Amino acid sequence: MAERTVIVTAAEGLHARPAAEFVRLAHAHPGAVVVRAPGREPVDGASILGVMTLGVDRGESIVVSVEGADAEALLDRLEALLDPA
Repeated sequence: MAERTVIVTAAEGLHARPAAEFVRLAHAHPGAVVVRAPGREPVDGASILGVMTLGVDRGESIVVSVEGADAEALLDRLEALLDPA
């Protein structure tokens, strides 16, 4: 399993369009993707309802865990989506 802490700098936070793209990428991955935000229960990264329920705003940090082959490559793509700087 690979894990990374990401500070969300996308203007929209992890809402609407970024959340939909995050879920699309996570859903296409054969392994589990779990997202944790401080003070909130972990959620399935392939669930739009779960990801939206986190309510992550710009400037907040999350921890993304990915299992399976190419976990680091997926983490790179997810981080680029959330922290496009």
